[in-house]
Amino acid sequence: MPEDELGNGYEYLIKKFADDSGHTAQEFYTNRTLVHLMAQMLEPQPGESIYDPTCGTGGMLISCLAEVKRRGGDIRTTGLYGQELITITAAIARMNLVIHGVDDFHIASGNTLAAPAFVQGDRLRTFDVVLANPPYSIKKWNRGAWEQDAWGRNFLGTPPQGRADYAFFQHILSSMDPQTGRCAILFPHGVLFRNEEAEMRRRLVASDRVECVLGLGPGLFYNSPMEACVVICRSRKPAERQGRILFIDAVAEIARERAQSFLRPEHQARVLSAYHAFADDPGFAAVADVADVLAADGNLSIARYVKRPKAAAVAGGTTLAATWAAFDEDGRDFWSGMDALVDMLDGLTPVEDADA
Repeated sequence: MPEDELGNGYEYLIKKFADDSGHTAQEFYTNRTLVHLMAQMLEPQPGESIYDPTCGTGGMLISCLAEVKRRGGDIRTTGLYGQELITITAAIARMNLVIHGVDDFHIASGNTLAAPAFVQGDRLRTFDVVLANPPYSIKKWNRGAWEQDAWGRNFLGTPPQGRADYAFFQHILSSMDPQTGRCAILFPHGVLFRNEEAEMRRRLVASDRVECVLGLGPGLFYNSPMEACVVICRSRKPAERQGRILFIDAVAEIARERAQSFLRPEHQARVLSAYHAFADDPGFAAVADVADVLAADGNLSIARYVKRPKAAAVAGGTTLAATWAAFDEDGRDFWSGMDALVDMLDGLTPVEDADA
């Protein structure tokens, strides 16, 4: 359709704006191939409501609508909702949706944590599908207000001042329809194992909302080499998945061209196949019982559950590849712990009181 081509050109300009302005493009744009994978995993349906609480320029909402269309659904009955802190970015999102031919959308500007825009009476409005790429570990937010949150979003607890990741996480969980709600959230790996959020994570795991934890390869964000993960939750998991969590280590499922990383269709297909199978796939996927995760103090670190295969030894000794594989395997938990330590020390940096 013509609006799709115009929309593609518009998204290219958004990326160029982020690159040229010196911003981390994550503020404006999430890698389209990754968003496409997230949309496929959530399978948005005609007539459902789709929400992004930190919507940037609207790319995740558009990708969900495209997924409905790709599956032969009627997009006219699908409602799109988003909130964005930066007013001009929210305006760009509205224009982006119009250019893509979308009619039914509601994009609000404002602080999602301090003043959620979509409410019904004294409760948050809930949605069938939530996708989000929240700002990572922000330090300037109103932690005091969260302790007495008027919307009851602090049901897991109050995150540390130095990182608001679990505030966004709880907002998203509270915004999911109690029956049909599911979400896919892009997070830094630290949310899976940081000590300072351990109690909230234990409560989250015990609630049996976490369905899948997906580890991604490096460089999927413009201007950033960082690795990230996608956490998929459901308000009500299918009976056969209740009490279990799927871990996928897709760090190698990545391509890189012209200094940019992306997921090829075959990478997306492998992740989707593992997600649908919900079964052990040695070196790639593992299913863990919620009870076992809780016994590990709620640690959701992917390396703890998905063990990479060690290279076979050759006659007369061990190959260099085998030695390296063993070192890599043994070091994964160590470096995860180091990341958590650095995060904790970084969180000790004095911060000014936030206004929002």
